[in-house]
Amino acid sequence: MDKEPQPHLLNVIDIEATCWDGQPPPGAVSEIIEIGLTVVDLHARERLARHRVLVRPARSSVSAFCTELTGLTRAEVDTGLSFADACRLLAAEHRAGTRAWASWGDYDRKQFTLQCRATGTPYPFGRRHTNAKIPFTTAHGLRKRPGMAQALRIAGLPLEGRHHSGADDAWNIAALILDVVARDGWPSENPL
Repeated sequence: MDKEPQPHLLNVIDIEATCWDGQPPPGAVSEIIEIGLTVVDLHARERLARHRVLVRPARSSVSAFCTELTGLTRAEVDTGLSFADACRLLAAEHRAGTRAWASWGDYDRKQFTLQCRATGTPYPFGRRHTNAKIPFTTAHGLRKRPGMAQALRIAGLPLEGRHHSGADDAWNIAALILDVVARDGWPSENPL
């Protein structure tokens, strides 16, 4: 694998996590169950690759509410990688530790931070993270930061796939980032 730095490539991440309609059951915590990743070439202004990593929860399970929201079933995520193995995969195959990355909001970054800390798993990402809502909001002259589906409508872009699917949402967020790039609004450095 080519180890040369590729600063024009960006990993766009969207996660889905265990969730409930109301409070979690006693002892259960929200855990990542899907990692969607789209690689964007900021210079060529295109989405290069789309990935989906299923993650097996260790301290919770997929509720009926979660299945309805995400489409993910308990049986499906039970075939996934452990969280630690998923983080190793991100680092090894997707250069998560050296490549800048972005997510829609700070939830994804915070959930990885919390879950890594709680499980003693090394954090897979580097420090160059962009909350894509911020440059999108600025580029479109908005006062409030929109959710992803609303941002797609504002940008005149279609929602491709299923909302609340990590892989599909990462793909759609990548399209929003390319909209910002086309408006010369994407930061050249990706600060934390």
